Amino acid sequence: MSYKLIALDMDGTLFNDKKEVSLRNRQAIKEARASGKTVVIATGRPLIGIQGILEELELNTEADYVVSFNGALVQNVKTGEVIFQSTLEHEDYRSLYELSQTYGVHIHALTREYVTTPKLNPYTKVEADANVIRTIQCDVDKLPESETIIKVMFVDDSEKLDAIEQMIPPEIRAKYTVVRSSDIFLEFLPPTVNKGVGVSAIAKVKDILAHEVICVGDAGNDIAMLEYAGLGVAMGNAFDEVKKIANHVTDTNEEDGVAKVIEQFMLKKMI
Repeated sequence: MSYKLIALDMDGTLFNDKKEVSLRNRQAIKEARASGKTVVIATGRPLIGIQGILEELELNTEADYVVSFNGALVQNVKTGEVIFQSTLEHEDYRSLYELSQTYGVHIHALTREYVTTPKLNPYTKVEADANVIRTIQCDVDKLPESETIIKVMFVDDSEKLDAIEQMIPPEIRAKYTVVRSSDIFLEFLPPTVNKGVGVSAIAKVKDILAHEVICVGDAGNDIAMLEYAGLGVAMGNAFDEVKKIANHVTDTNEEDGVAKVIEQFMLKKMI
């Protein structure tokens, strides 16, 4: 099989535990692009929060697209052209806030430019720091109606979210795409949104078929794109449920797992 596009999650996948891209991963991406392959970042982060790494990896030309907000926004990196977008309503934020109060869990919402929360907390700080974006403390019902809400998140310690994830009512799961993007993040997105939808939008623009796509990830929010891809790859450090649905399991994010996938399946190197 000749694979033409590879979509990469960032945290726990492309990044090592120090939030860095290893030299081998960088070189593999560079070689893949030089051989005519398309490399796409597919992340839960906003575009504004990953501009630096896109520039470092030279994935910032007019030929490059990015899947951000777990698929809620897909756009051209250079021009900003939006090829797919799906957002939440303010009423969604309000109803999810009420649910968060029932569970006693912290909540925040992401706009294109900043993260907003009714109560400052260390988990929202992790989100803001990771993406180098502002945090605005604002009561849920006072957020300007003109502001676009991309996604809403329950954020708290992992044990609390483990319990809450099991308690999410069926009607909420039916109304939203609910994904666990990390131990401390549980995300609520429009029902038609996931990374698989985002990657498929780019593949369509590039005239690439699903069986010509590789997707690589480690967490629950990566499952949809692994299922969409011709080759769905789980990292060695991936959640068990991700490994279970993957076609292939590579090494961990500390062992250049991404580079090994590119080398083996795109560059056809012996590794």
